[in-house]
Amino acid sequence: MLSDRTYMRASYPRERTSGLAWLISAIVAAFVLQLVFERILEMPGAMEHYFGLSAGGLRSGWVWTLLSYSFLHDTRNLLHIVGNLLGLYFLGRVLMPLLGSRRFLTLYGAMVLTGGIAWTAVNWHLGGTVVGASAGVAGLFMVFACFYPNQPVTFLLFFIVPVTLKPKYVVIAALLIDLAGCVFYEVMGVPSPFGFAHSAHLGGMAAGWIYYRYLHDLSWSLPSRRADIELPKWMKKAVKSSVPAAFSVNVGTPGDLRAEVDRILDKINSSGFGALTADEKRLLDEAKDLLSRR
Repeated sequence: MLSDRTYMRASYPRERTSGLAWLISAIVAAFVLQLVFERILEMPGAMEHYFGLSAGGLRSGWVWTLLSYSFLHDTRNLLHIVGNLLGLYFLGRVLMPLLGSRRFLTLYGAMVLTGGIAWTAVNWHLGGTVVGASAGVAGLFMVFACFYPNQPVTFLLFFIVPVTLKPKYVVIAALLIDLAGCVFYEVMGVPSPFGFAHSAHLGGMAAGWIYYRYLHDLSWSLPSRRADIELPKWMKKAVKSSVPAAFSVNVGTPGDLRAEVDRILDKINSSGFGALTADEKRLLDEAKDLLSRR
């Protein structure tokens, strides 16, 4: 039973800080540092100069800005950081159990990197600096829409009016808006009236779609070192041993079935549901059916 599992009990020492909490904390800490440099040390733009993404910075070899720009936000617009943090929090709560903490953070970093590269490619000769986590958030929403395209989600339009829509329609609308904004504003060297880095959004969403389409179902474990070529059976010397050659879990008894289910649930808790093999998913379904018949 789930109540027999140690990590389902109230006394279990759960992980105090998840990867999502660390990521949000880092963004908030960077925003506080921006305010300190701007309003206390009277050095406005210092953080943005060294850690914001710009073509000039990349020409100087500041490659870290392809990631660090996502931790900074516009200090003159509080909604910039609030909107990104809300999106990151709600999307992260849904996606992290599916992906696992390590895969979630790796995917988020890849979306930020791809968004930064896309923005740089469009704005290489136009100048300017971009900051914000919106490329990563846009990519996460693309992954969410791929997993749950028809699940109704309620959005707060202008943070006031609740609107319920299906994610697949929202992501299509976002793609069209960002594509139009990239072509008609960024490429033409005109500031977007929305204040968005449209090309960065497109890069993040592209990375999210590629992950879901081609990478999510792949095993992220290291490849086996077992030799691909083996000796023929007639050349192998038979060895008698009382110890079985390979260990296999016997799920014939209720106790062994519970132990195997516990192992699979531990794997989900550490690596996410996407790390399970087809046999492990089948065993979970069989255990669920068995419990429902009791």
